[in-house]
Order: sequence, then structure tokens, then C-alpha cells
Amino acid sequence: MKLLIIEDDQHLSQSIKETTEEIFQTEQAFDGEEGLYLAEQGIYDVIILDIMLPKMNGYEVLKELRALDIATPVIMLTAKDGIDDKIQGFKVGADDYLVKPFHREELLLRLEVMVRRTAGAFKESILVFKDLQLNVKNKQVSIAGEEVKLNGKQFDLLEYFIHNKNTILTKEQIFDRIWGFESDTSMTVVEVYASNLRKSLKQFGYDQYIKTFRGLGYMLTDNGDDHV
Repeated sequence: MKLLIIEDDQHLSQSIKETTEEIFQTEQAFDGEEGLYLAEQGIYDVIILDIMLPKMNGYEVLKELRALDIATPVIMLTAKDGIDDKIQGFKVGADDYLVKPFHREELLLRLEVMVRRTAGAFKESILVFKDLQLNVKNKQVSIAGEEVKLNGKQFDLLEYFIHNKNTILTKEQIFDRIWGFESDTSMTVVEVYASNLRKSLKQFGYDQYIKTFRGLGYMLTDNGDDHV
């Protein structure tokens, strides 16, 4: 899973990263504009967003994200504990609110609730698409009880597709999600892995459910239409 921390206090940001590193792959931003740029990619499972930020404050960042229909769950982080700040945060689309200073256990609990509420990734180890079952914990995939052999990135790609079923995912989103912003790999790797995933699913007839939008990206769809 991927976590975005938007916090200008670098010591606190690093502390959060270390606290969550067993659960999340983490990206960090240290001002509102950078945080908004990263969050707009729509590749994160949850965002921790400070309110008092340089360039754009947390309210402005979150308001812009929601205006773009990016529904990534957001935990707002602030030193303020006044009711007015909480009300404003929830009005612009916050999902939860955590007041500094906080305990490590409380942060992890709130993150767990956020992810479980939206994707079930902490408690739900089996993802299902028709007769396909993907076991997140042991990295195994089966269709109608028969094992499907996938390599690591193919598994990650299929998992990402299932989590975003019936939603077009651009090549850029897929690349940033699976390979990461700092990867030296070419963007064409997305096409290679999408093609290989289709080949692995073809013997089961499940390649038809991965629709290609040429020049844009891919979508896992229920209807099994041909490529467009």
C-alpha cells in the first residue's frame, strides 16, 4: 500500500514514515503545492495532511483534491484542537483528524481504520473478481480453484486493477503506483506487463476483462468488451 505524508516538519514526517514503513510504501511532501501535485496522481491508499503548510495550507490542498474528484482518504494532522478547525477540515472533505502530539499506536489505528473502510486491505486478505481470487498475503492467484502463476509486478498490477475495477487507470498512474516516481525504468514497462498479464490470464478467458484505451491506459471491467 502507498501512503503520502504532506508535512513540513521533516523530523515529524520522517518519524511517521518510520512508524508506518512495515505497512506502507511512503512518499513525502514538505509543502502544500508539492503535496497537491503528488496527491493528484490518485495512486495513494491514504494521505496524512498537515494543516499549517507553506505555499498552500492543508484546507486548500484538500479542497482542491475533492474538487478533482480524488476520493483518497485523508487524515488531517495539526497542532490545533479547536472545534472550528475540525469542522472546517470535515467540511472540505477530511475523513479523520489527528491532533499533535499523538501516540504511534493511535496513528496506526487510525490508518488501519481508514484503509479497512475503503479497501479492506488490513483485514481482507482475499480480493475477488468473478471466479478469480487474489490472496494479498501469500501472493497467490487462482481462477475457479486453479492456480494462476504471476510474477511480482504482474501480481501487483492485477491487485491494482481489482482495487480500481471499472475505473480507467492511466499508464502514468500505473507506473507511479507499481514502479514508483523515482524508478529508472521506462514508461513502456507498463505496456509490457499489461500484455504479459493478459497472456497469463488468457487460458482462463480472463484476458478479455482488461480493456485497453489506446494512448491512455487500462481498465478492468465486468463486461469483457474488446479493446477500444
